[in-house]
Amino acid sequence: AAHGTRKMEDYGRFLALLASTLLVGFVSVILSLVWVFHYREGLSWDGSPGEFNWHPVLIITGFVFIQGIAIIVYRLPWTWNCSKLLMKFIHAGLNTIAMILAIVSMVAVFEFHNAKNIPNMYSLHSWIGLTAVIFYSLQLFLGFAVFLLPFTPVPVRVALMPIHVYSGLAIFATVIATALMGITEKLIFALKNPAYSASPPEATLVNCLGLLLVIFGSLTLWMASRPHWKRPPAENAKILRPTGATPEGTEVESTMTNSSNADKSDLRSNTEAARKQNIKFDEAGQRSTM
Repeated sequence: AAHGTRKMEDYGRFLALLASTLLVGFVSVILSLVWVFHYREGLSWDGSPGEFNWHPVLIITGFVFIQGIAIIVYRLPWTWNCSKLLMKFIHAGLNTIAMILAIVSMVAVFEFHNAKNIPNMYSLHSWIGLTAVIFYSLQLFLGFAVFLLPFTPVPVRVALMPIHVYSGLAIFATVIATALMGITEKLIFALKNPAYSASPPEATLVNCLGLLLVIFGSLTLWMASRPHWKRPPAENAKILRPTGATPEGTEVESTMTNSSNADKSDLRSNTEAARKQNIKFDEAGQRSTM
């Protein structure tokens, strides 16, 4: 009973953390909209500053908020009964949406710059931002090829998983750092009278937006790096196959749904057993921090 209580407490903590993370992310998106509509020229697609404004809005919505959700989607305990394949498609789908929004947001900046004869790609923000987008697209392509296409050999998946996890978290952190550089740069350029140094309300609003992005990133990385919140790799497989069968849950989980007659509570209680069974695959890097 004590064990069950501890698991419930942990579940409660997870939910509180998840709710806080989603709230901070959502408020960040709202603040970006308040910024461009209340203090700047709104949104448009005609070479005016309104076209540039798509850039912060889409980066914060897609590249920060949606990418953050994509990172922690495997962590949601109520999805552990879903097939792993379905969760992979959700993870890949959210990352694809984030990618598309990031690309559209970059097109907006290049078009705006070209319309106003402003040079492109001279700032550190632009260098690191473009690098992040290139690596993100590479990560997305390799993720599809290695983890979603059925013909990748299991040992290759096991070997590449820790690299995939590390790269994803590194790119996410870099995107947030780049967003902070971007909004700082924009405030310095845009606030002339009164200047940024005079702390007008717009400066305070956008500084708070930057703080929220750091908090969102920190909470997301915390959730992504707790081993005990990891999806149990062989939860379904635990029930549906003899112990000592194939260690890599990917294909087993992909093809099996819970067609067994085990009820949900049995499944939950098997979580710990499945986890212990899979501890020995840690060395293979199957779980890494994810």
